[in-house]
Amino acid sequence: MPAGRCVLQLVAVSVAAAGWLSALAATLMSSWLTLSTELLPSESYQLGLWETCVVQDLGLLECRPYDGLLGLPPDIKLARVLMCGSLGTGLLAVLLAVPGLSLVNGCRGHAGRKTALRAAGGVLVLAAGVLGLVPASYVAHLTVLRFFDPSLPDLVPRWEFGDALFCGWTGGVLQLVAGALLLASCMRRCSGHAHRPPIAMTTRSHASRTEYV
Repeated sequence: MPAGRCVLQLVAVSVAAAGWLSALAATLMSSWLTLSTELLPSESYQLGLWETCVVQDLGLLECRPYDGLLGLPPDIKLARVLMCGSLGTGLLAVLLAVPGLSLVNGCRGHAGRKTALRAAGGVLVLAAGVLGLVPASYVAHLTVLRFFDPSLPDLVPRWEFGDALFCGWTGGVLQLVAGALLLASCMRRCSGHAHRPPIAMTTRSHASRTEYV
């Protein structure tokens, strides 16, 4: 087995795990959007998927969860659903891809099953990456529209990008890269088998040449 193929598989699973952890951090972080005002320079506000927080200059952080689902903005509701779907899909992708690694002893002697597991993990981690990028990009798009809204007075404070958005983008991109690497490892496996001549045909050709001589 080529060492490069094993390294490619290990890198793909590692990148998928890193992307899943980034998506988990983005989901749990309360800093999807941040807001600071000139009236209260000692305080800033953070908006997350599950709670809102007030940050003071002394480092004190006071958070309050949302009262209910009915009062949530539509973009926060959508981000909740898609980020939870991304976490579930990404975790399932890693659980499928690990047994499909060539270095794992499970399913030994069944190369086709290992390839199928890696392919399924690659497709799922691609889906997880898309599910993670959509809410972060959608919230960022709405934030930009609201920030440059000409109907609002200049004195009205506006929400800006928080660290959780960048964490969500990072996780989504890492998962897309991991899915592409997993699928590439499966395609390399298939192409390697396609160009290898069958052993039985080679043996028969040598036998026929010997009988002719």
